[in-house]
Amino acid sequence: MKVLQSLLLVLALIVIALVVAVIPGGQTLIGKVLPYLAFAVFIGGFIAKVVGWSRSPVPFRIPTTAGQEESLPWIKPNRFDNPSTTFGVIVRMLLEVTMFRSLFRNTKAEIHDGPKLVYGSSKYLWLFALIFHYSFLTVVIRHLRLFLNPVPGFVQAISFADGFLQVGSPSVMISGLTLVLGVLLLLLRRMIRPQVRYISLVNDYFPLLLILSIAVSGILMRYFLRVDIVSVKQLIVGLATFHPVIPGQVGAIFFVHLFLVCCLMAYFPFSKLMHMGGVFLSPTRNMANNSRKVRHINPWNDPAIKPHSYADYEDEFREFMKEAEIPVEKE
Repeated sequence: MKVLQSLLLVLALIVIALVVAVIPGGQTLIGKVLPYLAFAVFIGGFIAKVVGWSRSPVPFRIPTTAGQEESLPWIKPNRFDNPSTTFGVIVRMLLEVTMFRSLFRNTKAEIHDGPKLVYGSSKYLWLFALIFHYSFLTVVIRHLRLFLNPVPGFVQAISFADGFLQVGSPSVMISGLTLVLGVLLLLLRRMIRPQVRYISLVNDYFPLLLILSIAVSGILMRYFLRVDIVSVKQLIVGLATFHPVIPGQVGAIFFVHLFLVCCLMAYFPFSKLMHMGGVFLSPTRNMANNSRKVRHINPWNDPAIKPHSYADYEDEFREFMKEAEIPVEKE
């Protein structure tokens, strides 16, 4: 039901784009007004989210630990999975952002006959995430050629490497196909695995289906429902230079594609996709685990409130603990 609701929302957006694109003034609305509005919502929402997270107090050291902590000199620490220095934190963040190291460490737990709890490797989510994110990044970089004139060398190099197979004309872009593959794999994982399906919501399926529709509409434009790329670049460059012009040769499929992209941009800051910006502000990742070397004082501690030790606690509640048959240190 949640998948169906998300699918209906995406189909509704496609129908809206098709209807608006054919009515008088509709192409101007999608091609001139909506991109600026969506971009403003994206930038404003992104900044607001990041500023809000940055203002959230984190009085305690709560880094996620995945290895031996630095302690005695003869015990070898894991400097990147349990960093105690700023350099270790930087390396850890780089590994997390570029290689999704925490997903690579993912394991699955199953109960077998006995009963026996058995742990095993579960690298498929890490692989699906790599395929999806790097395909998406490549597609975004390739699209920079529509905004820039002349096209930078690195964009041309990535576009050449992406289409080096030269299958047919135009050449097949690998990133477009792998983006669809990555989205389908992540979507099927949510639908097939009972535990993941149980905790999945509409806002988990909707962005995946929206990105899938964007990728499919882009593939349709490139290989099947051909559009005039010169007119498309004229429109995009006009948007980038704040002098948008709607060429008459651009087909309805392009405005559907553009409408869906604008919807994704406007939706981005208010969705779980904001982990792109939130990962850098996560205290479980960006803090050094140096509690054994440095004493951290909670800035919220009220000096008027004295510490309440366990000995004081036991003195206060000893009789009640004895009545409840709770062991006490002092009789």
